[in-house]
Amino acid sequence: MAPVSAALIELLARHAPSDDKEREDLSRMRHFATSLKEPFSRSQAEAHFTGSVVVVDASGERVAMLHHAKLKRWLQPGGHAEATDGGDMEATALREAREETGCQVHLHPTAPRPLDVDVHVIPARKDEPEHCHLDVRYLVVAEDPEALAHDPAESFGIQWLGWDEALTRADEAPLRRMLLKARTLVYPGSRLVTD
Repeated sequence: MAPVSAALIELLARHAPSDDKEREDLSRMRHFATSLKEPFSRSQAEAHFTGSVVVVDASGERVAMLHHAKLKRWLQPGGHAEATDGGDMEATALREAREETGCQVHLHPTAPRPLDVDVHVIPARKDEPEHCHLDVRYLVVAEDPEALAHDPAESFGIQWLGWDEALTRADEAPLRRMLLKARTLVYPGSRLVTD
């Protein structure tokens, strides 16, 4: 087994899912980690691994969300692995965070690594068939939140939001789950369950 695949398998083996959807997704991701010939390559038509992040400011009071250009939804920064990442999901997530926010970031020191995992379907487009993103998600802290800026090729905009506003814009359960995990870690007095 290649070292990259072994590292990915180990990463997924130590993750503890928090609900049935994440448990099912983690199982699928563990399968793909051993069955895909090139798990980080977009050339894998069925599925490939991606990395994304919840970006918070140092106070933990704000979270950055971007309005994704292709999907037209408010999401966390993230994207495809590149060869320069060397199959390291943390490297992918950190690079994507820097590219999509304009901020210097570092991994949150006490957050689980990864924070969350999710399998989601990407709709077919003229140049790509429908496929799954096997998303490995981290919590990072922006060192220079005033530098927040978006890449017009990737998003319509990016904003610092309070947690309530971010959760309101989260239009699917896995995104809300990830945001709630992050808020519980960084925002004093918050709870994982909102009801």
